Amino acid sequence: MIYLDHSSTSFPKAPGVGDAIKTTLEKHGVNIGRGSYEEAFAVEAEIADTRQRLVSFFGGDDPRQVVFTPSVTYSINIFLSGFLRPGDHVIVSGMEHNAVMRPVTLLSRTRDVQFSVVPANTRGEVSPDDIKKAILPATKAVVMLHASNVTGTLLPAAEIGQLCRDRGICFALDAAQSAGSIPIDIAAMNVDFLAFTGHKGLLGPQGIGGFIATRALSSEMQPLILGGTGSQSNQFEQPEFMPDKFESGTPNIPGIIGLRAALLYLEKVGINNLYRREMALTQLFLDGLKDIPGVVPLGMPSTEGRTAVVSINVPEKDNSLVAYELERQGAVKTRVGLHCAPIAHKSLGTFPEGTIRFSFGATNTEDEISTALETLAKIVSE
Repeated sequence: MIYLDHSSTSFPKAPGVGDAIKTTLEKHGVNIGRGSYEEAFAVEAEIADTRQRLVSFFGGDDPRQVVFTPSVTYSINIFLSGFLRPGDHVIVSGMEHNAVMRPVTLLSRTRDVQFSVVPANTRGEVSPDDIKKAILPATKAVVMLHASNVTGTLLPAAEIGQLCRDRGICFALDAAQSAGSIPIDIAAMNVDFLAFTGHKGLLGPQGIGGFIATRALSSEMQPLILGGTGSQSNQFEQPEFMPDKFESGTPNIPGIIGLRAALLYLEKVGINNLYRREMALTQLFLDGLKDIPGVVPLGMPSTEGRTAVVSINVPEKDNSLVAYELERQGAVKTRVGLHCAPIAHKSLGTFPEGTIRFSFGATNTEDEISTALETLAKIVSE
């Protein structure tokens, strides 16, 4: 198998992730916040350590502001639903995933929350000047992905973060495609709300993600889910302190412990080293595409300003059939279609057909890239 779908989920996971989950389930499978005994305290200490590693990893300053959720999608929904009020206005980009577009669309219909879409160009780039022009008196937040899951294009998060900070607007960043792949410093980038997932660039298991919010923002947000937290159990009101305010119910303890193992690995090898490896493979693929007539790559023309994601279009053929033949003839696993981001494809001019997406990880090899290119060339020429 030549796995080129890391943008969907990383595979294989970081060394030690599977063992950490197995040990948790088989030897330390107790709950936290509910049991006053040694084993529960030991597991809780590991989870506290995971929060600390995450806040350090992303340039925060308070591990209590790290909230665990099942995914980026949950995190974004918690933010949008918990922060926006009737009459508020929010700005999103023309490259967003449906994790943003579906919630803001629903809120516009049910809560009188208005939203504006700032257009992206055909490379997937968004201009801070266009964000600035879209700001209204009622603008409460800018919600934007850091890197496109369709083209890999990096959006100017730091510039937009500064723009928002200067105007007192909340800046929420969707780091689904960047967390673990490129450095993120939420303080330096003026990020008020960072949504992340564990199973992509962080090389952890599926089903665990979270968010980091500033203290000021978390005090304004209302929780989406309320219930047992193991704290203030004598009260019917949800605790106001972090992270309990947003962490009702039993958490995904095996997932958090698995994520901790992945973080230990990333701290050891360094994400910059992994990124350089991924970019070398991406450059090799981009160079090879130049020799295949009939293939149109999307996004940035080089590795500058992108992650290790490359989408292509084959105008003279059915993209779905090309993807099928890539797997049948070369065991090359890609993703084809709209990638849950129809507004991005409208920006790129590839709606409704979508694209074939190749996304690379540090575990891929040069031989695998060569095989993918050779197989693609053969299919396109047939």
